Amino acid sequence: MPLPAFTLPGPVARLGARLPQLPPTLALVGGLNLALGRILPRDTLEPLTGKRLLLRVTDAGLALRFTLTPRGFRPLFDARTPDLTISATTRDYLALALREEDPDTLFFSRRLLMEGETDLGLLVKNTLDAVDWDALTARLPAALRHG
Repeated sequence: MPLPAFTLPGPVARLGARLPQLPPTLALVGGLNLALGRILPRDTLEPLTGKRLLLRVTDAGLALRFTLTPRGFRPLFDARTPDLTISATTRDYLALALREEDPDTLFFSRRLLMEGETDLGLLVKNTLDAVDWDALTARLPAALRHG
């Protein structure tokens, strides 16, 4: 069943922007670290080391700041200008994760925005495109599989 079109209501974004961003950032970097070296190739992501990354979930009011270090992904605690900002709605990030939409389609329809160092944006996009999501989902317990 395809993901329905939706946008979280405006009050959710206003509330989300007022809440501490550390808990969702820790969840994000935890997930990225679990994938690093397993499905996300560490050597390919090397150019991200030390770069300031910002993932915005526009309709949830989230601004998740993190970086890649030699020891893995880590949250950032300041508001300095990021080297790369990726912005999309909750629905569009879910569509990417579920492989219902590809990054190019979302980018060219202006639903996925990348600002900052273009080469870093291309690296992230190409890495997402190269992940063997079918092999990954085949390893998940049946209860966690989509569909």
